[in-house]
Amino acid sequence: MHPHSTVYHDVSLFTEQDIYLYKEGSHFRLYDKLGSHIMTRHGVLGTYFAVMAPNARRVYVMGDFNGWNKHSHLLAARWDGSGIWEGFIPGVGKGAVYKFFIESSQNGYRVDKRDPFAFYCEVPPRSGSIVWDTDYVWKDGTWMAERHKHNNLHSPVAVYELHFGSWRRKTEESGRSLTYREMADELIAYVKQMGFTHVEFMPLMAFPFEGSWGYQTVGYFAPTSRYGTPQDLMFLIDRLHQNGIGVIFDWVPSHFPSDEYGLAYFDGTHLFEHDDPRKGFHPDWSSYVYNYGRQETVNFLISSALFWFAKYHIDGIRVDAVASMIYLDYSRKDGEWIPNEFGGRENLEAIAFLKRLNAVVYTNYPDVQMMAEE
Repeated sequence: MHPHSTVYHDVSLFTEQDIYLYKEGSHFRLYDKLGSHIMTRHGVLGTYFAVMAPNARRVYVMGDFNGWNKHSHLLAARWDGSGIWEGFIPGVGKGAVYKFFIESSQNGYRVDKRDPFAFYCEVPPRSGSIVWDTDYVWKDGTWMAERHKHNNLHSPVAVYELHFGSWRRKTEESGRSLTYREMADELIAYVKQMGFTHVEFMPLMAFPFEGSWGYQTVGYFAPTSRYGTPQDLMFLIDRLHQNGIGVIFDWVPSHFPSDEYGLAYFDGTHLFEHDDPRKGFHPDWSSYVYNYGRQETVNFLISSALFWFAKYHIDGIRVDAVASMIYLDYSRKDGEWIPNEFGGRENLEAIAFLKRLNAVVYTNYPDVQMMAEE
C-alpha cells in the first residue's frame, strides 16, 4: 500500500439529475463532471477524479504523485448503475501527471488509459494526462457581445485555414514551431493584411502522431501541449477576438486512433467504437469509428463540441470527414459493410447524431456556425 493512498469516496460532482441525463444520452456538459477537478474537501485541497468505465472490475488512479503505483488509489463505482467510477485524492493538485489503470471484467484485460476528459496532457510521445483548470480572465467582451453580426449567414466571411505547427517557424531556434502566445502577433498582422475575417485552425485537440496534422485525435477536451498550456491557447483566441477576427476549430468526431492508451477498447469492451470492424474500423486511416448509437458516445462528443464554445470562446466548428460518418459503405467494397435496417447505405445513427449535435449547439450558442467538410 502506498503511504499516501487515501481516496475519499464520499465526494461526487454528480447529482441525480446528472445521472438521469447521462443515462438517456442527454448530458452535454460532462466536462464539468468527469475527468479531474481540483477542489477542497473538509478544508483539504485535492483532486476529484471520475471516469466512465461500465465494464471495469476495478479502476485506479496512478501518477507522479504515487510513483505510478497501479494499485494504491482505487476509485469507487457509483451505486446507480451508471458505470462511473469516482474518488477524491487529497494533496493532488494542478500539474500532477496521471492515468487510469483499468482492470476489466472481461477476459482479464488490464490497461493504462489517459483520461478522456482531461483538460491538459503531456507532450508526445509521452501520453499522461495532467490535472489542470480552465480558469482565464477573458478580455473579448466586445467581440462576444457583437459576434452575431460577424458570424451570421448574411455577413461576408473569408476564412484563412492554417496548420499551426508549420505555418511559421523559428528558424533561429532549430526551426521549432511558434507557441500559442508567439502566434498571436504574427497571425493577427497577417490576417489583417490579407483581409480575412476568420481563421480556421486545423485540429488543435491533443493528438499523438505529428504526421496526422491533428486529424487523429485522442484529447477531445485538451489542446495539444506542443505549443503551450490551455491558457496560452485562450490568450491567442482572446487576442484574435480583440482584433475583430473570428476563430473556427477543426473537430474530428468521425474516427479516432488505435493507440492503446486512448479510447479504443477502453474498459475491455468496445465502449466508444462498434465491435464489428465492418462498422467500427476505418480502412483508409486505420482508425476506429464511433458508435453513434451509444449514449456514451453521444454524451462524449456533444460535450466536447460544447466545451470548446464554452471554455475557449470559439466561433464555429468545421466537422471533419462527414461523408465517412453518414455512409456505411464509405471507402468499402461489397461485403465490407453492413446495410442499415432498411437495407440502405446511410448510417442512420450518425445522421441522427449530427442533427442532434447541430440542434444542441445552436440552442446554446445561436451566434456561432457549424460547418461540414465535404
